[in-house]
Amino acid sequence: GKPAMKNLIVNGLVLAADGKKMSKRLKNYPDPTLVINKYGADALRMYLINSPVVRAEELKFREEGVLGVVKEVFLPWYNAFRFFLQNVERWEGGTRKFSPSVDKVKTTTNPTDIWISAATQELIKFVHDEMAAYRLYTVMPALVKYVTQLTNWYVRLNRDRLKGLEGDDADAEAEMGLQVLYDVLLDVTIIMGPFTPFIT
Repeated sequence: GKPAMKNLIVNGLVLAADGKKMSKRLKNYPDPTLVINKYGADALRMYLINSPVVRAEELKFREEGVLGVVKEVFLPWYNAFRFFLQNVERWEGGTRKFSPSVDKVKTTTNPTDIWISAATQELIKFVHDEMAAYRLYTVMPALVKYVTQLTNWYVRLNRDRLKGLEGDDADAEAEMGLQVLYDVLLDVTIIMGPFTPFIT
């Protein structure tokens, strides 16, 4: 006959930080409900996806690892989104309305716009390829690298431009930068949906 399955996913054991089996009697692990309430279910999910447990290996659970996901991914991602919202509000100024346009994004000639758009498409392809191959653990490092590029490079290099303080036609430059930032933030939100369903 026919095989019972095409793919089989085996998870490893999640152990306490001391390497012993988690035990209610010994209380050698943090209460999962408290961890979720403190950091969020998405942070816990990303921590586990990035761990050896998805490669059928053991994981010594450390709450600091969940905090690391918040610091390395969620806070910078959120700050980029907040920066975007603040500057859209400034750009609109009560007299005009920001309207996202992929067509405008495609016409940009700014090298950093082109670079971050290409990096976003590269991330999307990478995530699709890795998920198709069941290599979930490779997604988190790629996401951390991308978020660093977005926040530490794209947003920083374009801060004045996005605030409407740069170029001969500062308003048009600001709008173009905001269009690109919206586009990449939307793409990342969509691609991260399966990994972070509550945030996205």
